[in-house]
Amino acid sequence: MGDRFGLLWRPALAAGILANLDRIDVVELIAEDHFRASRAGLRALRTLAAQVPLLLHGVSLGAASTVPVEIRRLDNLARLAEAIGVAGWSEHLAFVRGGGVEIGHLAAPPRSQASIEGACRNLERATRIVGTAPAVENIATLVEPPGSTLDEPDWITAIVRGAGAGLLLDLHNLYANAVNFGADPFAMLRRLPLDRVASVHLGGGRWVDRPNGRRRLIDDHLHDVPPEAFDLLGELGRLTPRGLTVVIERDDHFPPFPRLLQQLDEARECLAQARRAAA
Repeated sequence: MGDRFGLLWRPALAAGILANLDRIDVVELIAEDHFRASRAGLRALRTLAAQVPLLLHGVSLGAASTVPVEIRRLDNLARLAEAIGVAGWSEHLAFVRGGGVEIGHLAAPPRSQASIEGACRNLERATRIVGTAPAVENIATLVEPPGSTLDEPDWITAIVRGAGAGLLLDLHNLYANAVNFGADPFAMLRRLPLDRVASVHLGGGRWVDRPNGRRRLIDDHLHDVPPEAFDLLGELGRLTPRGLTVVIERDDHFPPFPRLLQQLDEARECLAQARRAAA
């Protein structure tokens, strides 16, 4: 399979996506947005799936945890995936609940042997119930997880290798974590299991000033993909020959649709140049 490029489905982008399927290779859906879809809604998604490959992206499993993922959430994923005929699915390496408490966002767990083993158990359960293995995504964090005994690349690698999972590599998350904690993003990239990367997220964020004078990069999916993320995409293309599925994530504050298509074209050209350089 060659490189593919697509967008995250949002209702505000629906008309633009449907009118430009000749320039969009794949569409990604937030799974939880469609768990309670009506019959008409599911028919519409099946119609869309007949025109362009659909991918499901989960945001609430909490797979990277010593707490088992909830069966009902996996059942919902399995039913949705079967109902609309998706081409694959993914989840975050994050925890979102524990001890009966929902924290309401994706959080980085302690990077430890215990969370590695918990993630591998959860991914095995998810694969068994949904029927296919998910790709797992690295997340952005503003806090170094307390209780960690491993750094992020080693921790991610241990989970991906241990679970036999694919890696959905979010390049803006990687960049944000690197610059916020004083690391080299290209060095971090090269330490990841790149042979397991089949899909990529590209997003944007904003810099905020802290009281101590230091700046932090916030990953918010509300801004254009920055040049640094495209640079990392090029490096990834030079390092791995396998075809990549690249999805631009934008949750709100949408630009005119031609600007999103322009960013897709930038990603295409960036990866094409990297392929030529590698050859």
